[in-house]
Order: sequence, then C-alpha cells, then structure tokens
Amino acid sequence: MENRLELRKLKKRDKVILILLLLLAAGMLAWFWFGHQEAGAMVEVTVGGEPYGAYPLDKEQEILISGGNRLVIAGGKADMIWADCPDKLCVHQTAISHVGESIVCLPNQVVAAVVGFEQSDEPGLDTVVQ
Repeated sequence: MENRLELRKLKKRDKVILILLLLLAAGMLAWFWFGHQEAGAMVEVTVGGEPYGAYPLDKEQEILISGGNRLVIAGGKADMIWADCPDKLCVHQTAISHVGESIVCLPNQVVAAVVGFEQSDEPGLDTVVQ
C-alpha cells in the first residue's frame, strides 16, 4: 500500500517538466490567437442565408440590417451594437476584425463575418516552386 502512494507522488523533476509543457502550450496558444490571425479587409453580412452586403473595415459607418440589427464599423472592427431579438446575444459578442471571426444573430438570421481581400474569379498561381 505504501509503495502505491510513492508511485503517485510527482518528483521535483516531473513537476518542472509539467510546468515547462504547460508554458509551451500557453505560448503556442497565444501565438495562434494574437500573432497568427490575418486582419480582415471586409465584413460580409447575410440575412437568412442570402447576401445582404459587404462593407470595408477601413471605412467608419453604421449599417441598419433589415431593421432588426445595427452594425457599426469603427477603428477597423465591426460590432453589433443593437438588435431587436429577445436574447441580444449578438450584441454581447466582441467586435470582430480578423478573417474567420463572425457575429451571429440566430433569431434574426443575421451573420456578419470578416473576410480577407477579395480574390479575382480568374484562376491564378497558388505558389511558385523553383
């Protein structure tokens, strides 16, 4: 019984390795969230799955979306500041500015998503190999 208790205790070296692994994981997570995200160029708004509009993030403006939501673009970020839905979850979401981020209002079926620079419809080069 006493031998089992000794096996469960972590040695000082094990604790140091565990702390280093946790610090490494935290560093990788911070790099992914803060250093790896591409700043978006536009916010695309859809209502009921249909395109409503696309607005540049570098132009400050306020957009009234189908009378039920109000989206404000300022300082390179898009923020839903008002909605007539009962839960107002979309209003409490943080402002978005990086590619892939979105604000969703389920009751009004409104989605505002940040996208990168528009790509042309013509096929182009993805990469060049020498």
